[in-house]
Amino acid sequence: MPNALRHQKKSRRKKVWQVALGSILSLVLLGVGVGGVGAYKLSRTFDDQVATIDTVFPPAGVRPAAPEGMAAKAQNILVLGSDSRGALNTSIDDLTGQRSDVIMVVHIPANREGIWVMSIMRDSWLEIPGHGQAKINAALSWGGAPLAVQTVEALIQIRIDHVAVVDFEGFQAIADALGGVEIDNPVAFASSKLKGHTFDVGKQIVTGAEALAYARERYAFADGDFTRVRNQQRFLKAMLSTVMSSRTVTNPGTLTRLIDAVTPWIAVDDGLDFAYLTALELQLRDLHGSDLTFFTLPTSGTGTSADGQSIVNIDTGELPALQQAFQTDTLSAYRP
Repeated sequence: MPNALRHQKKSRRKKVWQVALGSILSLVLLGVGVGGVGAYKLSRTFDDQVATIDTVFPPAGVRPAAPEGMAAKAQNILVLGSDSRGALNTSIDDLTGQRSDVIMVVHIPANREGIWVMSIMRDSWLEIPGHGQAKINAALSWGGAPLAVQTVEALIQIRIDHVAVVDFEGFQAIADALGGVEIDNPVAFASSKLKGHTFDVGKQIVTGAEALAYARERYAFADGDFTRVRNQQRFLKAMLSTVMSSRTVTNPGTLTRLIDAVTPWIAVDDGLDFAYLTALELQLRDLHGSDLTFFTLPTSGTGTSADGQSIVNIDTGELPALQQAFQTDTLSAYRP
């Protein structure tokens, strides 16, 4: 193969990796970059079609101090996922009464040499400003995005730069657009979300409805949300691998369907626009799937609150090290 053609194909694969990350906020919402119609399409959908959340951040006086030095160039994106919109029949940007079933903090370091995604268990018990002790997923319901941001910022002691809300139904739409996603499932289980379906151990292709059921399942597991979070992380990584595969890269129709499938299911703050994503694409253009690291906020098991709720206890002894890693932009050295 001529060197020029090889370089062209390599460059095209790299750009599609960033299109996927920029298009699929549930997959971390990180970068974009495709020429011609692709760039125009993505720009139009993000700036004209993607829902914008009017108020995202809490008052400046209740937020952590802005980082200084190189750490100020790092980015922290809060991704909130919910599967309640369909039941409520509301807009994706109408967060009233919704609890966040998925909570992730995407950290992009100042040197842009990796991406870290921290999951927070939705039943994590902590102080919600103005409401006392409660599960972290109640913050979105009680105070919308601003209270969710304030709660997470108080937890990790660093400012959130952007917010994205993702509807669970988007998992189904994205998997359908890709023609299925291959996962490597470690624990067999019968789905409570898709009656009559069993997820066997090993590699298997999941279609839209199966993908949604896989990502939402918790009742089938003895440890409930712990396995659910691991499966969500596993599914997101598998989806990225599918997006980066040759059958996606070489199929413009698949890329168009992927972009169209994502837009109805996401809402972002007004600063998370096409220009922002394009700038990230330039900074992240050399990253690969192996540069994406998932981990979970340290916990110390489960328990019961004073009012009888089943909760997840945060490992407070581990928090200082985690907070320092965020504050000093050194998550690459942090070991959960």
